[in-house]
Amino acid sequence: MAQEVVLARHGETEWNLTLQHTGRTDIPLTDEGRRQAEGLAEALRGRSFALVLTSPLARASETARLAGFADAEPRDELMEWDYGDYEGRKTVDIRKERPGWTVWEGVPNGESPEQVGGRADRAVEEIRGVDGDVLVFSHGHFLRVLAARWVGLPAREGRVLALDSAALSVLGYEREQSVVRLWNARSLG
Repeated sequence: MAQEVVLARHGETEWNLTLQHTGRTDIPLTDEGRRQAEGLAEALRGRSFALVLTSPLARASETARLAGFADAEPRDELMEWDYGDYEGRKTVDIRKERPGWTVWEGVPNGESPEQVGGRADRAVEEIRGVDGDVLVFSHGHFLRVLAARWVGLPAREGRVLALDSAALSVLGYEREQSVVRLWNARSLG
């Protein structure tokens, strides 16, 4: 199985800078985020994809457009974690109420890791049905869950995969085994 799945996290937003949980709030890219997205065009130059997907949220779809993939197809499954009551809040502030809390425990009135994993599983199923390489523009926590599910780990294990803004990662196979081939990189070379 030669298929590769290139994951592209969206460029920087203001809430990334202030460390606020940005789930379904449609925050635009910063000027630096737009530069980062344009930089992805160079990193992806020369690659062809049978399918290009994006989260419908503007920060991901704009990253796709600026990276040269304006025709990316939106999929609701690729949206960021629904942070519920913690949307727009900082972990440091949440921990004043819930010491030691992490998003991997879930959020009140939002999604559990297993629910995000279910969305990731649907995306993986679609991707594996494509004959050729796939490019996915999405969000930090979601892509971490997607990678965990790709290799058969529980969604919560995405916690060990740090992912920067505008970073690239590659999922694929070693023989028939699903693997992470590259993680949190600035280029594919």
